[in-house]
Amino acid sequence: MASLQDQLRGLVYSTEHGDMCPGCRQPQAACRCSELAEQERLAALDGVVRIRRETSGRKGKGVTTISGIPLPAAELKALAKTLKKRCGTGGSLQDGIIEIQGDHRELLKAELERRGFTVKLAGG
Repeated sequence: MASLQDQLRGLVYSTEHGDMCPGCRQPQAACRCSELAEQERLAALDGVVRIRRETSGRKGKGVTTISGIPLPAAELKALAKTLKKRCGTGGSLQDGIIEIQGDHRELLKAELERRGFTVKLAGG
């Protein structure tokens, strides 16, 4: 990691190339930082999908979170949409974790196992 001084002195715009990526110092058109981050995320997964119910920081409202799905971002977004539609509720996709409003652990476990994933119910 570069020091703060190096980060502040970095080139952010070039008249030749336009906007520059602060991470790799390449032009935005040639930047591969997001692709590399996606590959690192997929490499760090162990192949087990974990489903848990969370209420912390949500004013007592429970959500079901699904993490560890070994799919690229575009396919993960499509899967999230399908699962939300299957449960009939809303939700979101944040940092590779699917959040679905309400407690739908058993329904989601059955659906993901039907799609061929190894699923564990985690947490309480």
